Amino acid sequence: MQVIKSLHNNKPFKLFLLLAGFFIANTLVAEFVGVKIFSFEQTLGYEPFSLSILGVDGLGFNLTAGVVLWPVVFIMTDVINEYFGIRSVRLLSYLAVGLVFYAFAMIYFAIDLSPNEWWQYESGKMSADPEMHVEDMNLAFNSVMGQGLGIIIGSMVAFLIGQIIDVAIFHRIKKMTGEGKVWLRATGSTLVSQFIDSYVVLIIAFYIWSDWDLSLVLAIGTVNLMYKFVVAVLLTPLIYLAHNLIDKYLGKELANKMKAEAAK
Repeated sequence: MQVIKSLHNNKPFKLFLLLAGFFIANTLVAEFVGVKIFSFEQTLGYEPFSLSILGVDGLGFNLTAGVVLWPVVFIMTDVINEYFGIRSVRLLSYLAVGLVFYAFAMIYFAIDLSPNEWWQYESGKMSADPEMHVEDMNLAFNSVMGQGLGIIIGSMVAFLIGQIIDVAIFHRIKKMTGEGKVWLRATGSTLVSQFIDSYVVLIIAFYIWSDWDLSLVLAIGTVNLMYKFVVAVLLTPLIYLAHNLIDKYLGKELANKMKAEAAK
């Protein structure tokens, strides 16, 4: 009981548990919602753009819903990196990837289960809104939840590569600048890792796995990168907010001690 009590009273442990839970939850949710493609311009109430990149015309900001959360994941990476170091980020990254594959294995298992006839054909028609009626719930479930293996593998490989590069650049900048310039090491490392992530996932999922034209894959990757670049810059104040909240929670002395140990 004394060991358990010490864990509950250990502020660094509770902080790590909170950050780890949020980090893994964001990774899982980003994977699950990534199947939806949305129009960024129309979401904001504007007409879709028509960009021309690498000879590919008619490109707009049609993005997977997962890109809404991935910048948050990389910011969480930098916060965890700041206070708990590279080994902690790598541990959580490997754990997150393992849990994503486990989650999708369970989803594919659920897809193979024989559907109840009433649920499949009747439950989807119970909405009061006729536009929300679903004629075949099992087909809808399988279509939404059954993401292609190429997309899953591509996104996880890109995630791991991005994480490794992110933590390396983060500590390289911190060694050069010291404790100051939090925005430079956090935003700088995120931008580089997002650059890698934007192209690797598409190259694996669509160029290698689905035989898309390389120019189309790179053009779509560039559109994704433009969005992620803007979002990463806009989210920079949240990094300072997170640092302030954590420093107040831990106390300045303990926070500085943890950051010094993490830098080693």
